[in-house]
Amino acid sequence: MSYREKAQARAEALLSRGQGYVLAVESSCDETAAAVVDLNQRVYSNVVASSAKVFEAYGGVVPEIASRKHMELLPHVVEKALCDAGLTLDDIDCVAGTMGPGLVGALLCGLSYAKALAFGRDLPFIGVNHMEGHIAANQLEGPMDYPHICLTVSGGHTQLLYAQDPVIFYQMGQTVDDAAGEAFDKAARALDLPYPGGPNLERLAREGDENAYAFTRPKLKRPMDFSFSGIKTAVINLLHTAEQRGEKINRADVAASFQKAVVGMLLHNAFAACREMDVHTLAICGGVAANGYLQNRAAAEAGALGIKLYLPSRAMCTDNAAMIGAAAVNRIKNRQFMGLSTNAVPGLKLQYMQDALHI
Repeated sequence: MSYREKAQARAEALLSRGQGYVLAVESSCDETAAAVVDLNQRVYSNVVASSAKVFEAYGGVVPEIASRKHMELLPHVVEKALCDAGLTLDDIDCVAGTMGPGLVGALLCGLSYAKALAFGRDLPFIGVNHMEGHIAANQLEGPMDYPHICLTVSGGHTQLLYAQDPVIFYQMGQTVDDAAGEAFDKAARALDLPYPGGPNLERLAREGDENAYAFTRPKLKRPMDFSFSGIKTAVINLLHTAEQRGEKINRADVAASFQKAVVGMLLHNAFAACREMDVHTLAICGGVAANGYLQNRAAAEAGALGIKLYLPSRAMCTDNAAMIGAAAVNRIKNRQFMGLSTNAVPGLKLQYMQDALHI
């Protein structure tokens, strides 16, 4: 029998039993991660090896170095994930790997490793969209209501989605320029904060007055879209002008005011989408969802509006493989397996049907 025939037979057996283990691998940026989850999306292990310390000296991720770190760390994180779960490769029923979006070299490392494991063990394989993984992270906290509005906010993406079910999404809005996390990182750099910029800006903002500076929300052609380039530029210009004039400026005030404005833009559109679609549930996910100010403000506003709010734990907000496993389980239940010809796609988009909502 060929690999394809054997993998198909294993997939059918997995679906027939309705229980089994998925080994997931994530390597889209600078985190090397592996996890084991079952078909009930119970997490048995979730191992993340971050290379953030390596990139502090560079002020950001260097793609070639990230790829080399993935190659070095992948065997160890996979072995530890299996060990932590109390399992071996003989117990695994399916392998999943992130196929995009992300850094192409980094993606190829994890995806190739995952496909090799699947081929060597005649296991079915699933390529997972990284952003779909972030969306699925909330499912690891418990059952979710559908449909709901989902706000995905990370360093590379900012989208507003109508989630009909775990695998069908309709896009309502997106950033037209910088992603929210990217704006945080660039503002942090302007404030001379070390890498990673977003968390350091949040810490600095706790010491400042969020009403010290008024950063306005831009008006866009599509009301559910986002734009963060203007506010990022406003921060840079504010700091530059003060420096040119020899004026002292309270960096904590700038950080707090910037954070308030960005979070305000995100939540304004998210709750507007809830009203538009007459949906009373909002999920927030992605790396920026770990921001404590965003979490607290979202919880307060959702409570006032009678909106049910889903937020992943902070460990599940940042890149990890458990979320990739959760997304893979959704695909398994919809019989959406893939072949080994699956390739890395740096600019991979979510599968959604924007026009169907006529927004």
